[in-house]
Amino acid sequence: MHAIVVEKPGGPEALVWAEVPDPEPGAGEVVVEITAAAVNRADVMQRQGFYPPPAGAPPYIGLECAGVIAAVGADVAGHHVGERVCALLAGGGYAERVVLPAGQLLPVPRGMSLQEAASLPEVACTVWSNVVDIARLRQGRTLLVHGGGGGIGTFAIQLGKALGATVIVTARERKHEQLLALGADLAIDYTSADFVEATRDFTEGHGADVILDIIGAKYLARNIAALAMDGHIVTIGMQGGRTGELDFGALMAKRGSISATTLRARPAKDKARIVRGVRDQVWPLIDAGAIRPIIDRTIPMAQAAEAHRLMESSDHLGKIVLLP
Repeated sequence: MHAIVVEKPGGPEALVWAEVPDPEPGAGEVVVEITAAAVNRADVMQRQGFYPPPAGAPPYIGLECAGVIAAVGADVAGHHVGERVCALLAGGGYAERVVLPAGQLLPVPRGMSLQEAASLPEVACTVWSNVVDIARLRQGRTLLVHGGGGGIGTFAIQLGKALGATVIVTARERKHEQLLALGADLAIDYTSADFVEATRDFTEGHGADVILDIIGAKYLARNIAALAMDGHIVTIGMQGGRTGELDFGALMAKRGSISATTLRARPAKDKARIVRGVRDQVWPLIDAGAIRPIIDRTIPMAQAAEAHRLMESSDHLGKIVLLP
């Protein structure tokens, strides 16, 4: 088969479409013939050499895909060759085929194309596991989402609204109209406005009950300032740095809590639990039309370098999808 390989970490030009060995399923695994795969910020980090795949994962970039099951290993029940699926991956999505544990498969939502379905597993599992499973977002609460224009952000807006929450996002001003149309109640231009002040003004001093943070250290103090009493910050990225000073007094004054998680390195058993939660709680919302995939554009997989340049520019809205 062919896959995108990175012989030496570097810029987008390091991504090369090359012939590699075909994957074979082990016990509990399936092979998926990939129709489409989606690009994530973590893919850029792997290309740069900062985010290697966990032990046992395919070495190639790519954390989600959709396609058709091409082979089934021993001890796999409930799946068959020819089945249309989308999947959460630990790696290997930028390829013609990928092998993965059967517990990380999801059905293609009703009436949805494989290209659309490819854009959902990673963002759905990331947002649900943090915002719902950990932070317990529910009706009547306020969710603040940093990076509202990306794949995570556009999904989080829709899930938050489907759960009955008020949703505030930070994003560049040119994306505000589209994010408000998706359901955001307030969009804040992080380049010119103070999101702490804007959040507290909009909520009449209450603050955000849940903050979904992709920035990390740079926003630590301001996230605590924007937090509501008994609120929860869930940090899933470090675009603003790895280390910062934590004012425990400020956090304790809010009776607040902070979680920091990654999805890729979780054990297969834990990923399967998250996938089940997404299938049971999120997929019905997608089938009902309350959440839809937001795709900026599709790009041939052999031109993955172009997709990475677009991702790094942050000029896209929603997901970038690759087609083998």
